[in-house]
Amino acid sequence: MSIAARRLAYGLGAAVLGVDPSRAQDAATVAAIRAAWLEHLVLVFPGMDMTVAQHVEFSRCFGELEAHPVAGLRDEDHPEMFRVTNRITNGKRSETAEAGRVWHSDGAYTLRPPTGALLHCRARPDVGGDTWFTNMYRAYDTLSDTLKGIVDKLSVVNDLGAIPATKRRDPAKLAQALQENPPVVQPMVRVHPETGRKALYLSEAVTRRIDGMKEEESRGLLQYLFAHSVRPEFTFRHTWRLHDLVLWDNRCAMHLAPPDFDPAQLREMFRTTLVGEPMGRALAR
Repeated sequence: MSIAARRLAYGLGAAVLGVDPSRAQDAATVAAIRAAWLEHLVLVFPGMDMTVAQHVEFSRCFGELEAHPVAGLRDEDHPEMFRVTNRITNGKRSETAEAGRVWHSDGAYTLRPPTGALLHCRARPDVGGDTWFTNMYRAYDTLSDTLKGIVDKLSVVNDLGAIPATKRRDPAKLAQALQENPPVVQPMVRVHPETGRKALYLSEAVTRRIDGMKEEESRGLLQYLFAHSVRPEFTFRHTWRLHDLVLWDNRCAMHLAPPDFDPAQLREMFRTTLVGEPMGRALAR
């Protein structure tokens, strides 16, 4: 089956037509989608009304699926499914209601950051509820040669506990999550294993400091790189429609889910995550 990919923004992103993720895919179609994914970083499959099982099956075309590294956030019936929702259940708002409020790359606080993810829109507010993406290849490529020479040699300390939303979680659950996911050291620049291109790899969500430096020593360079990484010309803002499915490359793109909607309205997304390659090291205590 042939597919068509239509660019959505200068920085990254394309809409894919001619694919029905709710059906079994042949090898040629999967190869074409993968090629488009590597080229555009973010793919949008518009209006794909699919079941959880179909979502999972389509996701497996692109690799092994992981269970969320924070055990308490896994879906009870489908451990490979992570539900991002502000739904109120038994009088309590979901712990994922404010997930993704700062720029981040999924799982950067682990030693096996995901390859990518597929997010399916199940419910959306009347307006807002968008997701932003940014191209970390371009963030690296547009640095001066002198700064590239510096950041190429640096690593960063990434820490789950740095995410602002974690502080609003149940203290016992948070303590367990931090114990299961201690701080790690990751390269500030990573080389994409399939394209060979370099991408900045740090984020305001989890990057606490530069390895070998104190937080106050790291702050100036990190703040510059955080701001540089999300320059408008690097970004794409996706306005969701019901049943849109979005696939992104977590190795070279960051994303953000801003609170740009009425919190009394339901926003619910189902996400599968592709297992990545081992990378980085544990922070020495």
